[in-house]
Amino acid sequence: MGNTKDVQEIYTTKVNLYHHVFFDILKYDRAVHSFFQNSNYVRSQFKILDAGCGSGLITKIVFKIAKEKKLAGVMFHAFDLTKAMLHIFRKWIKNNNLQNIELKQANVLKLEKLPKHWKNYDLIISSAMLEYVSKEELKIALSNLRNLLKPKGTMIIFITKQNFVTNWLVRKWWKARTYNKNEMEQIFSEVGFKTISFKQFLQPYTYLNFGMFIIEVKK
Repeated sequence: MGNTKDVQEIYTTKVNLYHHVFFDILKYDRAVHSFFQNSNYVRSQFKILDAGCGSGLITKIVFKIAKEKKLAGVMFHAFDLTKAMLHIFRKWIKNNNLQNIELKQANVLKLEKLPKHWKNYDLIISSAMLEYVSKEELKIALSNLRNLLKPKGTMIIFITKQNFVTNWLVRKWWKARTYNKNEMEQIFSEVGFKTISFKQFLQPYTYLNFGMFIIEVKK
């Protein structure tokens, strides 16, 4: 995964900075909530994987939406590479006494180490993880995730878009990679996804579309 030690160090030493930039300034959490709130991606009895969960942003949002919509039997699995992020997430789960969320420390390039029952997902969501996989390994990561989907499952990827701003901000400060639309279409197609759709953040968060892709893919 690029350099796993570098990734772990970044998200161990810069946890507070990460939350300040992406949540306090960019309102990324609110934008993601708006996106899922206005979609039908989450349904009762769904099994959901949060790939590269960090401190739990995606799972917390989808959990809240499922609760608000009174969706029954939704199960969450989530993995991340960095212990510091998982520690924050585990504290939230414990404080809320939740039983339907399981966490593991794992590398997206070595998902065979996940528990055997971590498979057959209705929905896989990945946010701000695949930028840290080298371009040579990205197909491996996506193929690994694809193998965990149900035949009619859906995967939603939030990944940084390549432009002059993200090239400076993301590459310099977060040591991550950026991609253009053609690269994304080609890579997802080569991995075996048959349906590839580009989605958008909604108002008032459309400014995030300048720097990020939301990609929906299906087998």
